[in-house]
Amino acid sequence: MSVLVAITGRDNTKLIAKMKSRLPSIRIEELNDCQNLESVEFVLAWNAPVSLWPTLPNLKAVSSFGAGVDSIDLSLLPADVEVVRIVDKQLANDMAEYVLTHVLAQKLRLKEYAIKQQQSIWKPKRAHKHNQVSILGFGELGQACAHRLVNNGFNVNAWSRSPKTSNIATLYHGDDGLTQMLAQTDYLVCLLPLTSSTQGIINKQLLEQLPEHAVVINVARGGHIVEADLLDALNNTRIRAATLDVFASEPLPSEHPYWLHPGITLTPHCAALSDLDSVIEQIAENILRLKAKQPLINCIDKQQGY
Repeated sequence: MSVLVAITGRDNTKLIAKMKSRLPSIRIEELNDCQNLESVEFVLAWNAPVSLWPTLPNLKAVSSFGAGVDSIDLSLLPADVEVVRIVDKQLANDMAEYVLTHVLAQKLRLKEYAIKQQQSIWKPKRAHKHNQVSILGFGELGQACAHRLVNNGFNVNAWSRSPKTSNIATLYHGDDGLTQMLAQTDYLVCLLPLTSSTQGIINKQLLEQLPEHAVVINVARGGHIVEADLLDALNNTRIRAATLDVFASEPLPSEHPYWLHPGITLTPHCAALSDLDSVIEQIAENILRLKAKQPLINCIDKQQGY
């Protein structure tokens, strides 16, 4: 049995060294150095080339190197290959802190004052009175954000594809529920998994259903937003502002209009970063479980995509 690290776009030296230290009896190879693809039974993946999957005849499990699995084309995997993800409890706390911070920053006009500081303009204004936060996606991260927001005086709505229950948020589901929720939204926070049904969900049609004072906060995936539609809504004051932590292309290209847009607050995909040691422990546990023919942890439903 061997493990293949197929993570592109980053230096994996430290990751692989830690994995080898944790799993000294397991062969661990990086994609470009793998000598025998037929021996690979477990792949740790993030944006792996699609050409890889047909070359692994004995693949049994794939682990995403993140909380989501949208970087893996699940349709290319055999039906019997299990897919797992990273579950980091600290991520939920970090995400809740980020969302609360940026809702408050938008409410208190901090972006506006930062621009005025550069222009030496002294012009105080009252904070926006808007207090209704709507969350797209009500999984572990969405629920953590809802608790933090409610504890800080905000009213919270949440939307999901199917019905859920909550004692802290007003819940909506389905297309009709989404329409109802958007009409009463001051701050729209996207925490959805990226799937074929949520790709481009923040588009012209959705943005037109928000009040003109609404703010979009995306901390899920860049693919949830149709960039041209968001820029058009901002440029035509159909919404007030946006805070973006994730992008369709990362790092964000230097020529992208987001960088200098006065209505956009931009952060470099930093809302919730996993601790490497915690991630390696979960990956190692699943590798050892696979070797011992035991059930894996943190499995996803490949049909649902999360």
